[in-house]
Formats: sequence, C-alpha cells, structure tokens
Amino acid sequence: MATELKVKLLRYTPEPEKLVASAAKLCYSPVGIEKIEESLDDDKVVKFLDMLMNLGHESPVEHATFTFAVEGVSRVLTHQLVRHRIASYSQQSQRYVKLHQFEYIIPPSIRDNEQAKRMFIKAMEEDQERYNQLTEILYRDVLNKLINEGYPENKARKIAEKRAIEDARYIFPNACETKIVFTMNARSLFNFFRHRCCNRAQWEIRNLAIEMLRLVKGVAPTLFKYSGPACLYGDCPEGSMSCGKMKEVREKFKNLIPKV
Repeated sequence: MATELKVKLLRYTPEPEKLVASAAKLCYSPVGIEKIEESLDDDKVVKFLDMLMNLGHESPVEHATFTFAVEGVSRVLTHQLVRHRIASYSQQSQRYVKLHQFEYIIPPSIRDNEQAKRMFIKAMEEDQERYNQLTEILYRDVLNKLINEGYPENKARKIAEKRAIEDARYIFPNACETKIVFTMNARSLFNFFRHRCCNRAQWEIRNLAIEMLRLVKGVAPTLFKYSGPACLYGDCPEGSMSCGKMKEVREKFKNLIPKV
C-alpha cells in the first residue's frame, strides 16, 4: 500500500530564540544568565539574533533542539538521514515489528508512468506474499526445534516468531515505509538544510527537509531566517554540478510559508 510523507514537530526547546540569545550574550557579559534574560524582550531577542546569524556565530544555537516525528518515508531516506551524525534517532524496527501489510514509497518517476507503476506495485505485493510465506516457514521450523529441545510451548512460540521475522525481513525492498523520531540541535539543522534542501539532494529527503524547515520557521523564524540550500546567500558550492536554477531556488525559499 502506497503512503505519503507526514512530518510533525513533536517537541522543541521552549523559547528557543531567547535561549540562544541569552547563551550568546553570557559569553560577553559580567552578569549572570538570570539578569540577561530579564533584560531581553522579544524585540531585543530578534535584533540580537539577527546580528548573530549575520556574523555566522553558530555555537550558541546548539542549545536549542527540535524533535521530529516522521512517517511515510522509505529506508532509502533513513539511510541518508542517519548520516547526519549529530542527532538522536529512534526508528521502527523490522526485527521486532511484524509487518502484516507493509506500506511503501513510490518515486514520482514511477508513479507518473502507468506501466512502471503497475510493475512496481506488483513487485511490492509479491514481496509481501513472500515475506508472509517465509515468516510462516521459519516460524514452524524454529518452533519445532525449540519444542524438541524442551522449551515450554508459550515461550517457544514467542522466540520462534521473533527469529522468523528477524530473517524474513531481508526480503523487504528499500521502498518499504518506515517511521522515525529524531532530534537535532539548531546548528545541526543549519547543516542539514544546507545540504538536503538543495535541488541536487535526493527527492525524498529534499521533500522532508523542506517540510522540516517550514516547521522550525514557524516557531523560531529569526533563528532559521537564513536557513535553506547553500546557494541562498552565496554562490552555488556544487560548481559544474549545479542545477543551474539558483534564481528559482532563491525565490522558492524566500516565499516558503512557515507551518505553526
């Protein structure tokens, strides 16, 4: 069954922009953090953060963290996502979760071609059928062995099911849908957006990055004012590999509507 991307900003540091501004000011202040926070109203926070972002002084932004819950993404995407190592991840396990009817992601190039789409869906349905068959075969095999070894039947059944789905999962394709919760600090998000909002990023993780950027802009607009692909405020770093659409990209992110 095909599925679609769902992104939710699950939790984030309360008053993230005030926290970052306070932490940055502390580096140069003779007074403590409480006095600094008392003197900061919304206008002063925005003004100071704007200056901080213009200067590229990013270490204080690490104090603000954002946790996302994501569904309707493929294993292709999460294999790329976990390469961003300054983050914490909790992903749905195919080892412990039996997928009675796995969902999957259809790439746009396949979705928009009827012949390719039919072939793709057929392959997904056959994968599910083979997974069910393998699970049953392995389950019976392990169960019989455990019972012959003297295991109580209830315990043997639990162990057999786990071992069966543990190995049957190898038949699943990269298109298999997964769910993941992850947390990044704001500085890691800057880096993530710089690379994954780029037109040259793989389409699925690019779509995720753009939705994440909408969400964080909704709660910390000044902090993420300059976030997006690297070409927004400078030359494209891709050189001869550039998409050649810098003007369109800048316009797109200039008009990106935050989600609150």
